[in-house]
Amino acid sequence: MTGRWAIVVHGGAKSIDPAQAEANRCGCLAAVAAGQAVLEAGGAAVDAVEAAIRVLEDDPTFNAGRGSVRNAAGDVEMDAALMDGQTLDLGGVAAIRGVRHPITVARLMLREDPVLLVADGARTFAAERGAERCDPPAPMLPGNGAGRGGAGRDTVGCVALDLQGHLAAGTSTGGLEGCAVGRVGDSPLPGCGLYAEDGVGAVSFSGDGEAIARTMLASRVVRGLEGGDPDSAVERALVRLVSLGADGGAIALDGAGRIGWNHNSRNFAVGYVVSGAGDARAFLAKAEEREIGQDAG
Repeated sequence: MTGRWAIVVHGGAKSIDPAQAEANRCGCLAAVAAGQAVLEAGGAAVDAVEAAIRVLEDDPTFNAGRGSVRNAAGDVEMDAALMDGQTLDLGGVAAIRGVRHPITVARLMLREDPVLLVADGARTFAAERGAERCDPPAPMLPGNGAGRGGAGRDTVGCVALDLQGHLAAGTSTGGLEGCAVGRVGDSPLPGCGLYAEDGVGAVSFSGDGEAIARTMLASRVVRGLEGGDPDSAVERALVRLVSLGADGGAIALDGAGRIGWNHNSRNFAVGYVVSGAGDARAFLAKAEEREIGQDAG
């Protein structure tokens, strides 16, 4: 038991229009608050991650859940995953339609034998388990998708450490605006868009999904946490994106609850709080945190 809890959320690596800045900050802080309530009550990291991401999925500011963009056929297909660092269980869904909270369907998958279900298989599983439906999908709203910059490329995510010392990581995304039907990016793939392992760390990515998957960036961050600090581990992993001409961002926690995050996209909406370290903070770029001298550890 660490006796310390911590939670970090992100609302995506993207370009944020000034008119959307406050919505991004407030959305991240609301998500942090939902996860914080779980952790302060002694709840599990996986519960905190699910609670935080559900808030982001309900906020049309973000490309997940209600705010999801549409594919080339005009449909909404969403991906989500949740990983438990204690057991290494993973639950993932991809190209799922017609559900309100893909992260909760991923949570329902967590103890199942398959680690990933896609399309009709994922939707059938969700229906069998009584997941909340959302038919028809919510329309794309002003300020969402390409209007935010990044063509709807941003993913939301969360990492958390609970009082028992267990870690968890989660992701959820509405995909790429105008992408091919059935396209799956890095978000539900372990070692690519997310990973969590007790005693080592947890990480969640956002950005160019194909580049993140090809370079298995989450696994690179986790390896970097073995003997390194979270900020440095994230920064080194992002170098691989730069080499491919891609962009993105990541949040990370190590087993001691130290926070790390960075990005090479124009903006990266991030919020976090650590027990005993004051109120939750939200930023739209790493430079903001540096400017105020905030200690992220």
